[in-house]
Amino acid sequence: MAHYCDVCLPVPLDQPFTYALTGNDRELACEGCRVLVPFQQRKLTGTILRLHDIPPDYKVRPIEKLLEAEPIFDAKLIALGLWVARYYMAPVGEVFGIMAPLGGEIKRSKLYSLTDAGRDLARQSLLGITEADDPALILLKALDERPLSIEAMRRCSPEAPVILKEFLRKGLLRVEEEAHERDPLRAPASKLNIEGLAVESMEKLPKWERELLAFLHLHPGQHPLDELEGMVKNASVSARALARRSLVKLSPRMSAIRLPADRPPHALNVSQQAAFSRLSAAVSANQYAAFLLQGVTGSGKTEVYLRTIEAALAEGRSALLMVPEIALTPQVAGQFAVRFGEQVAILHSAFSESERAEYWRRIRRCEARVVVGTRSAVFAPMPDLGLILVDEEHDGSYKQEETPRYNGRDVAVVRAQQIGAVVVLGSATPSLETRHNADLGKYERLLLPERIEQRPMPQVEIVDLRQEFLETKKNVLFSRRLIENVQEKLALGEQAMLLMNRRGYSSFVACRSCGYKVECVNCSVTLTYHRRDRRLLCHYCGYAEKVPQTCVKCESEHIQFIGSGSEKIEEELKEAFPAARIARMDRDTINSKGDYENILNGFREKNFDILVGTQMIAKGHDIPNVTLVGIVNADIGLGMPDFRAAERTFQLLTQAAGRAGRGGVPGTVILQTINPEHYAVRFAAVQDYELFYTKELHFRKVMRYPPFASLANIVFRSERQEEALRMSGEVAELLKEEKEGVRMLGPAEAPVPRVNKEFRYQMLIKAAQRKRLAAILDLIRQRAIDRNWPATALVIDVDPLNLL
Repeated sequence: MAHYCDVCLPVPLDQPFTYALTGNDRELACEGCRVLVPFQQRKLTGTILRLHDIPPDYKVRPIEKLLEAEPIFDAKLIALGLWVARYYMAPVGEVFGIMAPLGGEIKRSKLYSLTDAGRDLARQSLLGITEADDPALILLKALDERPLSIEAMRRCSPEAPVILKEFLRKGLLRVEEEAHERDPLRAPASKLNIEGLAVESMEKLPKWERELLAFLHLHPGQHPLDELEGMVKNASVSARALARRSLVKLSPRMSAIRLPADRPPHALNVSQQAAFSRLSAAVSANQYAAFLLQGVTGSGKTEVYLRTIEAALAEGRSALLMVPEIALTPQVAGQFAVRFGEQVAILHSAFSESERAEYWRRIRRCEARVVVGTRSAVFAPMPDLGLILVDEEHDGSYKQEETPRYNGRDVAVVRAQQIGAVVVLGSATPSLETRHNADLGKYERLLLPERIEQRPMPQVEIVDLRQEFLETKKNVLFSRRLIENVQEKLALGEQAMLLMNRRGYSSFVACRSCGYKVECVNCSVTLTYHRRDRRLLCHYCGYAEKVPQTCVKCESEHIQFIGSGSEKIEEELKEAFPAARIARMDRDTINSKGDYENILNGFREKNFDILVGTQMIAKGHDIPNVTLVGIVNADIGLGMPDFRAAERTFQLLTQAAGRAGRGGVPGTVILQTINPEHYAVRFAAVQDYELFYTKELHFRKVMRYPPFASLANIVFRSERQEEALRMSGEVAELLKEEKEGVRMLGPAEAPVPRVNKEFRYQMLIKAAQRKRLAAILDLIRQRAIDRNWPATALVIDVDPLNLL
């Protein structure tokens, strides 16, 4: 039995912490178990990585509680988490913190207690004082007796929040964080289901509990607890009492998967059958294999996925499908639920904490053999996982933009290697790295070169907005050809999608007299005007302010709104087509998973004629009645200071065009641009991935960018500009002697120099070999530790997708 355990905690420090095991915990604890431990003034949940008997050279605190007697991570998932931490240079505790969505099972609260100074003041001040004299003294007296929560302090005095701030400012109080397991039986009735269990005798039970058990006996299965309250008196109270005696089962209520209309599986065409046969054979071989399934939009990749999952289930293995956006999850999960029933589970961040935890535990108990989820689903605890499918593998949403900055697609490949599973990367527009890996033989490439049922690809028409302006003398959002096509489709009862990959109403607000632009107080960016909310909003930090009536610099009343976003597109469409039913889908209209489903299902069921949106609407949606896609501004993103700008533009335009003509009627795409000669626009218009890949690959090779080099983006952050500049200079000096096999760009100001009150300098490091890059990054991390930099001052982004 071990006396000590090394625990990783969700803090920005890349090291485990040693705690002592006492009593029964020494027998029950094992690697992969969760524990509740004291950390400074807090209580944190961590994961045991190692058990040992080596006492450290400092005083060790015991663990507070062993949360499970069984490990939540097996040896393979622990190895995967350690690989992610090492490869992406992330604190190991923060990696394991995102691998299991069980944070909602721990209830946290703050307790306030008197410091020595506070206790001395309390005992001096309370001599001869009655409780009616002063609210502050009332609180001092209560705190002198025992630590209090803010709720308890409010019960002592309604002025408690104000007094609390003053006490903290004067150093009279200390704050401690308490944490304990949340009682699942105390959840609201609206969030619980109840199910009856076998009961031998009900004689000694109270009347209301007997009535509830009798009802459940007559009506077997699960029931929403709040609905029973109208049928059985005191149902909620009785249910909790019975659950504590294990006479009924209470479980979190899960969101129902909305099932689409049942469509029988279509017969596979020659290309689909060839791809499925190869994938099925690989699954049967029960060993690692990696595939790129490259098929044009509408080529039937989903049906190949479904057939391959059936093959994996037949072999006794489970399957994981990863999708890039939460918006796609309900649609795909519905298709899968029709085929696989209750074997399907969903994992994504739009669920409540209790729902995510319950789905996660269902998966761990092997009750769900088919999992659909976003990037974090790559860590799903599936012990018999045999197939991993990554749909739209090129999508940037698989890359997490905060610590740990992992790419779900790449982690999926590594996990498949570790467990001997088949991994399939699917896309109509594969990332250059993935396609290059296929050329090198690392992945086997399977092609779906045509749409199902011999449906034609949409016809794409490029509208040169420069010529449009010369002919009409008007600077308008919609060209004449786009207006004509929308009118035609509406008259025929068909539907249209319009893409504008920018949120808000206007890009920024400026004064026409002096040229002043309204900027964020925290970031070096202009604020975006959102007309519905009547405010200016920063899309980086969330800062908002009212629209100024006059210029704050020159007091001029000539305020101008410049640029366009999806909100303005929606408004102008309503003016141009007053009879049309129009919906908008972007981050401003989506506040919950229900909003995604309501808008998409409403559009699919023809409750809307036109759907306007950002890139959300361009990803994977299959709506047969959409026969027109309008791309309002194809140039957004082309001018970004990022070597991936052309690739992202080509992918977005091609994917958006692919939403048209997926039913029986051929589709049309109107692509508006001021750069019709740009190769990303030209090749997207003819939907020729091979032409784009060849040209872009040549550019990457000449400039030594991925896939011909390993890349890391280093960002130095501080609220003091000179401090951020000093740290970046230190690292530049450190790396002067480390030039072999490495090229450094910078340090320089980041493209957005200040975000959320922090100044930012960045450095790009390119290396020919991955090991060489890792060695350089280790040097940089060690310098940060040696100089005692703040934990958040250094950001290392390995394989970055966003350089802004």
